[in-house]
Amino acid sequence: MNRALAVLTGGAFLTLVIAVVGSGGPLTALPVGAAYTLLATAGFRWVRRRGRLPWSAAYVVVQFALAFSTFALQPGVATTLFFVVLVSQCVLVLPRPAVVVLVLLIPFAHAPMESWQAALREGVGLFAAVVFAAVITELLQREQQLRRDLAEAHEQLRDYAAQAERLATAQERNRVARDIHDGLGHSLTVVQMQVKAARAVLAADPAKADPAAVDAVLAKAQQQSEEALGEVRRSVRALRDPRATEPLPEALRRLAEEASAVGVPTRLDVSGTQRPLPDDAREALYRAAQEGLTNVRKHARAGRADLLLHYGETTVRVAVRDDGVGTGDGHSPGFGLVGLRERAAQIGGQLRVESTPGAGCTLTMEVPG
Repeated sequence: MNRALAVLTGGAFLTLVIAVVGSGGPLTALPVGAAYTLLATAGFRWVRRRGRLPWSAAYVVVQFALAFSTFALQPGVATTLFFVVLVSQCVLVLPRPAVVVLVLLIPFAHAPMESWQAALREGVGLFAAVVFAAVITELLQREQQLRRDLAEAHEQLRDYAAQAERLATAQERNRVARDIHDGLGHSLTVVQMQVKAARAVLAADPAKADPAAVDAVLAKAQQQSEEALGEVRRSVRALRDPRATEPLPEALRRLAEEASAVGVPTRLDVSGTQRPLPDDAREALYRAAQEGLTNVRKHARAGRADLLLHYGETTVRVAVRDDGVGTGDGHSPGFGLVGLRERAAQIGGQLRVESTPGAGCTLTMEVPG
């Protein structure tokens, strides 16, 4: 905008020079017009950068006096363009009421004319020209402001998109970490316990060790390691395609049998009306049962465990209860419980761990479903 007004001002001054030289007009119009032109270019840029109302008002007053004086010395197209430039600049630096006052004063430049009819005719024409300049400048200023606002909105949108991408990446990392812990970690825990059992049998008396018993334990460890490998493959496949899942009661029955086979007799009790569950709810409940039984085998020193699945009217609950040593506060800093709490929170459920020293522990997850 500043550059366009500077070009228009330069063209107006060149027109003034041609008019004065060509028609023999007063040469005093040239220095006055030159002063106006200098202020309208370099001076206006300085005033606009300052952005202070007193400086802007003083600039407009001085320029109005110079334009009025030039017009009085050499009326014509050149000095009319001076008024047009001044009004446009006034729109850029002054409040709207000040622009209105200036627009109303400019037509009086034709008052000294000999005929009031001519003064009225020329004044109306000049008034129309400066009103047009004011309207166009205001529209251009609003369009530039809209462009700036749009650019800021685009920048904010890019920031929001980057934040959403970082959040999605963090959520995916947490999900993969939970899957690795809940799936692969569970299977490897069972393998570890089977290998320990085999080593215990051999360490007692290698010469009298029952090969069949050792082979059975190692076969179970081999089976669990194969299941762990299968879990890794399922996790990799799940990153590409959704995986099919078996009904929750069947999956929990398999967990109970597995826990019983490694030394902790586990009973499964299913109550309520069975129904299909959303994938995220089913996965959360299954992982809660899996983590609970894994903790029973690793920490509880329990003689037995109960795995309970209850279908309520609006919720589904899984609980793992044991008769082991329990803990003092019912909380654990392990990654497993952290992951379970994250799973429950994501689907509007809740996780509870209740434990009493010497009286066992109960892990419960309840989710909408």
